[in-house]
Amino acid sequence: MTQSPRPDGGRAALAGFVTNRLGRTPPRPAPARAPEPAQNPSVLSFETLPGYRELKLQRSAADLIGLSNPFFHVHETKAGATTRIEGRPFVNFSSYDYLGLNGHPKVSDAARAAIEAFGTSSSASRVVAGERPGHLSLERALAEHYGTEGCVVMVSGHATNVTTIGALLEPGDVIYHDALSHNSIVTGAQLSGAQRRSFAHNDLEALETLLQATRHEHRRALIVVEGLYSMDGDAPDIVGLIALKQRYNAWLMVDEAHGLGVLGRTGAGLFEHAGIDPKSVDIWMGTMSKTMSACGGYICGPAALIEYLKCTAGGFVYSVGMSPPLAAAAEAALAVMRAEPERVERLRQNGRLFLDCARKHGLDTGFSLGLAVIPVIVGDSLKSVTLSDRLYKRGINVQPIIHPAVPERASRLRFFMTSEHTAEQIRDTVAAVAEELAAIEKGGSLIEQLLAKRG
Repeated sequence: MTQSPRPDGGRAALAGFVTNRLGRTPPRPAPARAPEPAQNPSVLSFETLPGYRELKLQRSAADLIGLSNPFFHVHETKAGATTRIEGRPFVNFSSYDYLGLNGHPKVSDAARAAIEAFGTSSSASRVVAGERPGHLSLERALAEHYGTEGCVVMVSGHATNVTTIGALLEPGDVIYHDALSHNSIVTGAQLSGAQRRSFAHNDLEALETLLQATRHEHRRALIVVEGLYSMDGDAPDIVGLIALKQRYNAWLMVDEAHGLGVLGRTGAGLFEHAGIDPKSVDIWMGTMSKTMSACGGYICGPAALIEYLKCTAGGFVYSVGMSPPLAAAAEAALAVMRAEPERVERLRQNGRLFLDCARKHGLDTGFSLGLAVIPVIVGDSLKSVTLSDRLYKRGINVQPIIHPAVPERASRLRFFMTSEHTAEQIRDTVAAVAEELAAIEKGGSLIEQLLAKRG
């Protein structure tokens, strides 16, 4: 006679599966002998961290030539095409508010209504505290936008990439990503334990060479690219990527953080820009902090993928659910974007004007498409910070991007365009950039002499 299974066996098996997928492993045996404590107490000082020392050296060098810190300015008004810092007005090119929806009446009204109904917090993870209607409504709207079976939203865009890639891949798998991929993609790949292989930016021949040489060595494969690259403002050849993912039996994931609201005639994203069926991409990822004027991230894809992430991705299971007013604001912003495509056209015109003016002044804008993200490549960190400082003194707020965020030779100012910038603001800004950069290059040797003299 066979023994019947224990009634709690299924539950125990499920619990074991979930905890194992979330990275809980049995405790390791304690070492036979604890290591000797370090004799030098200074190793416990955070000031001895190598990165901190480098920060102090950079700050000292900037102080020598009278440069103020270009980061962490306190803005006294909402993020948008203009801002106010220390009581002064600025033309602002350091905002992701691409379509000017931050503070839009419909977006703000939706957030206020959600606060009245649900307060400001979901109080715990959705697994623990349950769903709120706004979570499900936002997910349905995003899934409809991409034509996918499902969607899951999370409280952080960075964490969305990290936890999704970390949950899907494991040792024995492989991840191929563009060399200029966002930190969150690289971090997720590292977390997964899969092999990580990068290919030259937007170079599909290099990617295929990697696939030919290594795909057969691994079980699952994931190719990850961005829809619009946040540093360079260019887009990938998605048609070519789809062909490669089909040929080499791989998943394709597109990070649409900067593409939604920007790419395509109506701002629908990379699939509209390239004229493809969005279902031909396995995983669409994006954030709510740019066009959607809120905060958080999303994954759109097949129902099985979404169900799997909701049960196994640590960044969802163990993280608080999205704040109700943020979910409501994001959904309202998506609706306004779709109802008012003229905003996308204004953004496109502004980007084209900036790019045309920059080229007339001989500025290096790299491979930018002239949409929402336009770099002015200076090629030297000190020059980039100096240029940002000079523009700040002229009422133009734009951040420098320096090593190690980009290679030293690619140091730059990065301009984020919005639909709300005026043609006059754009022309005046580009002229100021050209004028100040010429002055810096003319007097560059004086800076080097000063640093050498005092250093």
